[in-house]
Amino acid sequence: MKRAPELGPATLGSGKLNVFALFHLNLAFSSIEEEQRPEVVERCYWPLLRLPDAIDAPLAIEATGYTLETIAAIDASWIAELRRLVSTGRVEFIGSGYAQLIGPLVPANVNDANLTLGNVVYERLLGIRPSIALVNEQAYAAGLVPLYLDAGYRALLMDWDNVAAHHPEWNPKLRFYPQRARGVDGSEIALLWTHTMAFQKLQRLAHGDIEHVDYAAYIENQRGHDPRLLPLYSNDAEIFDFRPKRFHTEEALQTGEWQIIAQAWGRLARSARTRFVKPSEALAFTDNEAANQLLDLQTADYPIPVKKHKKYNITRWAVSGRDDLAINAACHRLHRGLTQRNVNDPKAWRELCYLWSSDFRTHITPARWNRYRERLAAAENAYAAPPTALPEPLAKPALRTEQKWLEIETPSLCAVLNRRRGLAIHEIRARDDRRPAMLGSLLHGHYDTIDLQADWYTGNCVFEAPGTPKITDLEWAEPHIYGDAETADAIVETEIATPLGPIFKRLRFAAHEPRVDFDLVLSWKEMGRGSLRLGHFLLNPAAFDLERLSFSTHNGGRRAETFPLAHETVDHGKPVSFLVSASSGLGLTEGSIEVGDDSRSFRILVDQTVAPLIGLVHHERIGDSIFSRLLLSALELDDTRKPEPSATPRHYRFSLLLQT
Repeated sequence: MKRAPELGPATLGSGKLNVFALFHLNLAFSSIEEEQRPEVVERCYWPLLRLPDAIDAPLAIEATGYTLETIAAIDASWIAELRRLVSTGRVEFIGSGYAQLIGPLVPANVNDANLTLGNVVYERLLGIRPSIALVNEQAYAAGLVPLYLDAGYRALLMDWDNVAAHHPEWNPKLRFYPQRARGVDGSEIALLWTHTMAFQKLQRLAHGDIEHVDYAAYIENQRGHDPRLLPLYSNDAEIFDFRPKRFHTEEALQTGEWQIIAQAWGRLARSARTRFVKPSEALAFTDNEAANQLLDLQTADYPIPVKKHKKYNITRWAVSGRDDLAINAACHRLHRGLTQRNVNDPKAWRELCYLWSSDFRTHITPARWNRYRERLAAAENAYAAPPTALPEPLAKPALRTEQKWLEIETPSLCAVLNRRRGLAIHEIRARDDRRPAMLGSLLHGHYDTIDLQADWYTGNCVFEAPGTPKITDLEWAEPHIYGDAETADAIVETEIATPLGPIFKRLRFAAHEPRVDFDLVLSWKEMGRGSLRLGHFLLNPAAFDLERLSFSTHNGGRRAETFPLAHETVDHGKPVSFLVSASSGLGLTEGSIEVGDDSRSFRILVDQTVAPLIGLVHHERIGDSIFSRLLLSALELDDTRKPEPSATPRHYRFSLLLQT
């Protein structure tokens, strides 16, 4: 079992509140224009470097390699001062990689490259290789732990609040002590918590929302009979004495916000009952029964923990924004091109990491968005694998019959399609498998519970937008049926009219393996604000051992993560609010997800270079049975969504592979 390196002892004040503070620096911040960056360095980053002397206590600073390089180009003296403070121990530098990309949404070798390239910059500019990392955007997956360890990190900083909310069995005292996080391969890494409430309290103080007495009372309430550890701050530096202007509700700028922080923390530092420590010292604060527990941060219902509030989840960087799905697909084409051609040029991989940065996928300004798309196109021209062509409908005559059910047989598959419901799959099985079909449709009345008494299908698509009727492909289909002369595959295609435009569907039933390839083309000029979910692969409860059912996929790591479903209630696609349409999701970073029990399963394969769809699992117990299905998300709604018209049809390609 791989473990983090042992940590040296630290002398911490007995019975005291031991505190540390971490400032996150990000000059790629989505709402900051490039021409504003020198102002950010002057108004935010220089006051930060003066803060340790102002309070006479150590602080921690985290930045990507890209941010450090950008600062160096603006003001090399700032980098020199940071290097001096790090060398004297006044500042502890925390790493994160070359770019602030979302680890659970990119392939493992991209995460490897990002961490390695970040270390190169840290060594060149600061003369160090950091041993503690802040998880980018606090988007964590167990598969990332071995990657951090291999990059030389011995500890991670991760948000407590959202993780603990999904672990009601945890002792609340765990929040005040270092712990250990278990990786997907059984490896372990030391863990320091960050606290959303704590950093928001400081922001409110600096912005004039609360008074010093209120802030002091909050700090006092965190004390206990035993010594405790509290992260005073663990968020952006660019919000003090500067406003990124992301939201119209931002607090008005008042001068002297860094002085307010210095005043509050100076009082704390002078208190005999409080001690400022560096994160590396805080890691040794394990002399308590609530410390150093080995924890699984993820759950089946919350497989990728993310920072702060419930509105923050993995979908905001995957399938929302201005056009996250399209730019993520372009990055996958770049990745495939670099990998297939064995390109080892660090410059090319550095560009890929930069283009996969999170800030281009949220509140990016129009000017920066246009420049980003130009840079992405240039990288595609240089390195990308060729894009997959849109399917060309063949001029075959449509089937003219009133028959509802369409039976398809190949040497490997038997399937029944529902023409009345847009060629939804009523039943599908491997040709020689006589057991109950794993997937299909469950019709009205199958479940007694009122919430599930509708018809449920496999293979359909649904678009939902607030305040409007849902749009689906569950309409009468006039199919075109033909065989592929070369492969002997059976092909069925149809086009279905909708209020937003036509949906073209092609299903290819393979002759030589139990596999169905789906091509969906939506000729919609504007999709607007809403959710688009595809596939809807519905499990047949009679086909599985319900006590052994699980799903398994990659979330940024080399090894797949497996999540048992027995006695679990999971609903990744459950809305958080009217503004946020999903609560979690799965990265599918190697392009597949497997669902099944110990004896049989099926896999969904996604062509990520066409559209890197993410996975949403919905699973719940219904008496002695289950309702369980896997959806593929192409679009979700949240505060980052800014629809743009599309000049070309939207293409989605995925496959169903039965494994018996």
